[in-house]
Parts: sequence; C-alpha cells; structure tokens
Amino acid sequence: TLQGANLSFSSVFAGTWVGCGTAFYLGLRAGRTVLPGMLKYVEEPTYENSTTDAALSVAIGGATGFFVGTDAVYLPEQNFLIDVVGITESTPELMGCAIAGTSTSLGFGVAQTGLNVAYPAGKCWND
Repeated sequence: TLQGANLSFSSVFAGTWVGCGTAFYLGLRAGRTVLPGMLKYVEEPTYENSTTDAALSVAIGGATGFFVGTDAVYLPEQNFLIDVVGITESTPELMGCAIAGTSTSLGFGVAQTGLNVAYPAGKCWND
C-alpha cells in the first residue's frame, strides 16, 4: 500500500486520487469496448467519450483521494483533512459511516468544481 511505503500524507492522497481515477477510467474504456454488443445503451469507445470519461474519472479520483483524509491515525500532523473528515477511534460507527460518505462527496465536489471551471460550457462529462 501507499502507506506501507512510508509516503507523506499528501503523496498517499495524490497517489490514491490518480490511481483510483486511472483504474476507473480503464474500467470505463474496457466496458465501452466489450459491452456495446450486449447493451444497446452503452456507447462504443470514441474520442469524444474518452474525454468525458477522463473528466468523470478525475472527479471519481477526487472522491477517493478525500477518503484518505478519514484516516486520523496515519500522519495526523500532515492530514489537512483531519478536522473536516477525520475518523478517530472514539467516533461512533454510524457517525464514521456518515463522515466517510461526506469525505467522498466532498472530494467529488471539489474535483468537479475544478472541472466546471476548467472546461468550457457543454464540454464536461455532465453537460
């Protein structure tokens, strides 16, 4: 794991964002390659949907990156999300579930906001 490599919190955060976003993108592209013959509403791979798939994958990666912030034990002094989404030993389980969900929503929202600013109107995956 990234933590097992004794990386900084920021490196684990970024590595998770990029690694999970990339895995999601590869899964989307594989699905677009294999599934159109079986499912009529799955579009075959094109350049246009590769760019929208990439943007969606960045947002999904953001969700997973922010989830790393829930780990209040790993390098807490470096965890810039600990006060927002950190889950400690004393956090009740149900509250921990809510915080974990909030962390992914927050990460997705932050990443998607960046994409909304960067992409021209009508060009992002959700337009």
